[in-house]
Amino acid sequence: MGSGQFLKLVFLTQTDTTIGFVSQNDARLSEIKQRPSHKHYIKALPSLAALNTFARIPKKHKNLVRRAKKTTFVLPNGHSYRIIQDKHHLLLLKRLGWAYTTSANLSDHPYDENFAKEAADVIVAPLKVNAKASSIYKLNSYTLRRIR
Repeated sequence: MGSGQFLKLVFLTQTDTTIGFVSQNDARLSEIKQRPSHKHYIKALPSLAALNTFARIPKKHKNLVRRAKKTTFVLPNGHSYRIIQDKHHLLLLKRLGWAYTTSANLSDHPYDENFAKEAADVIVAPLKVNAKASSIYKLNSYTLRRIR
């Protein structure tokens, strides 16, 4: 399998927060989750340096973003990012460079293991019990607002 095909796959894996789908193919994730294609996914990144290639973090919030665990930030560009620190999730993420991440369920439905395993191209074991979703904060140059 060529590296281009690898990047189009949808992985079912234990993320840093929940059992989720991970892929660079947002169109495929939208199809699987039956979610409108205009909605953005969280972009999971292996480091702050990787985040800096996609967006500028307001200077006031750089230390918060660097130190945060299991926290998603909506930046002024309107996109959501999470720096991953969980070792298991980082193994896959470092190979991909970055990936969209989302819970492994149909939109607005609870997790269903059978659905998740059938929808994924690759299952990365072990899969643990579904945990709490990440906290979400919206940042701009001056303010910080908790969304979830």
